[in-house]
Amino acid sequence: MTEPKFSSRILRRFVEAVAVELGADQFHAMLALSELPSEWAKPQTFQKMGPTKSAATYAALQAAMRAHFGRGARGVLMRVGRRLWHFLLGDAALGGKAQAVLVKRLPLSRRYKSTLELLARLIGAQADDITVHTLDLDLMVVDHASPAAQGQSSSRPICFVTQGLIRESLFWATGQTFDVEESSCKAIGHETCEFKVITGRTA
Repeated sequence: MTEPKFSSRILRRFVEAVAVELGADQFHAMLALSELPSEWAKPQTFQKMGPTKSAATYAALQAAMRAHFGRGARGVLMRVGRRLWHFLLGDAALGGKAQAVLVKRLPLSRRYKSTLELLARLIGAQADDITVHTLDLDLMVVDHASPAAQGQSSSRPICFVTQGLIRESLFWATGQTFDVEESSCKAIGHETCEFKVITGRTA
């Protein structure tokens, strides 16, 4: 099985989003209790990290947050994902920024899929890591790489950051909040992580 890859630049931005959400003291406390390196609270730590190690670190940090916050982890990680969207949009290369401008010019009903395709472009380490599919009135985002689930085992889906990214990207594009359900997850044993976006109903 090919190990997932993840951009160290996005990992740094993820760490920045966690630091904003938790605050420095709580972030350091969580790392200490989880027996993770204290340097992981500093985004520059990951500047030269390779894509395979970045994926493993991304998964380890989210696992630590799920353990630390328990039932509250879903909300915390989704808020981190929502913050991360804006960081990624600001960091986008010229092609990504041009695509973002085009998305905002589309009729509302055509923005949904185009927005998710922009998200896939911004966070996928490789082409086709993330694909977007139409399901009647709804949409499906399929994360084939799913670095967040690397090495994880759970009875329930765990990709809350990705859910937050999806919800915030659609809110950015439409001003509406959509229901997003993770219907399959690699951490459960599925082949991919799949997110159903219910475009026929807003939250």
